[in-house]
Amino acid sequence: MSTLGNLDLPVVFAVSAAFVIALYVILDGFDLGVGILLPFASHPTDRDIMIRTLAPNWDGNETWLVLGAMVLWTAFPGAFAILIPAYYVPLALMLFGLVLRGVSFGFRSQGGPLSVIWTTTFTGGSAVAAFCQGAILGSFVGGTIQVADGHFAGGPFDWITPFSVATGLGLAAGYGLLGACWLIWKTEGTTQTSSRKLALVTLFLTGAAIALISLWTPLSVPAIADRWFTIPHLLSLAPLPLVAAAAWAGALRSLSGPRDWVPFLCAILLFLASLGGLGASVWPYAIPGVMNIWDAASEPRTQAISFFAIAGIVPIILAYVGFSYWTFRGKIGAS
Repeated sequence: MSTLGNLDLPVVFAVSAAFVIALYVILDGFDLGVGILLPFASHPTDRDIMIRTLAPNWDGNETWLVLGAMVLWTAFPGAFAILIPAYYVPLALMLFGLVLRGVSFGFRSQGGPLSVIWTTTFTGGSAVAAFCQGAILGSFVGGTIQVADGHFAGGPFDWITPFSVATGLGLAAGYGLLGACWLIWKTEGTTQTSSRKLALVTLFLTGAAIALISLWTPLSVPAIADRWFTIPHLLSLAPLPLVAAAAWAGALRSLSGPRDWVPFLCAILLFLASLGGLGASVWPYAIPGVMNIWDAASEPRTQAISFFAIAGIVPIILAYVGFSYWTFRGKIGAS
């Protein structure tokens, strides 16, 4: 076990990775969600406004994806060396989708007769990236990774299971909810009106997905069932589903309310509670059923150096992100 003073560094890095992943899911989640919702806009002008709400921040949101990969690589190389080959295909598809988004975002802003094609490409890239992220998560939690002698021993498509497909579609719906609630906060007029309708649809889809996955997971993974349905774990973990239910109900009630920021806040709380539940289900494993975070950890010296590097980098990124969102606060209207 590597420590720094009284700090258990593998635990610190696991919490840091969870923090970074949560930030990525929330910030790039609404970004991807807006892209997924573009075809459902009632008018081309609404689509232009939807895109404009993303312009100041969308590329910076993906910074957290890079930082999360760096944390996993430096702190848990044992797990990283297994996870990467296990998920070559969905990771490649996800990155391809993100690249498509970047290219189409730039070309769409130029207008012209091909703008419809670039809008479709932006939506397609968003949907592919969202689905792949959810499918990876489902495969990871479901324990489909085969390992022999410390190396990945499965096939390139082991990640595709009914459960991972369900989590992929569920995350895409959840991102759609985040995107719709973001648009309620950032827009007005017809764009906001249509976003409220989309938020209602995606809220029910997301709620159904969370309920399905919450039942499916313990039924398919006995270790998770033991974690959630035995004392004292049941008592300590009970607040997570209660917070999720309250956040879902709060989002439903606030969709027709006067405070435009409340649906987005409730959607964030719903995601955080759901992510907390998944984290509690697999803790303290770096790869469920294969190795824990201490087995997967890097050498103590590497962890110490990484600790100081990340401790210096994260506040800078947080300050930049906060400044960016503060600078471009307020409603986005038709230009």
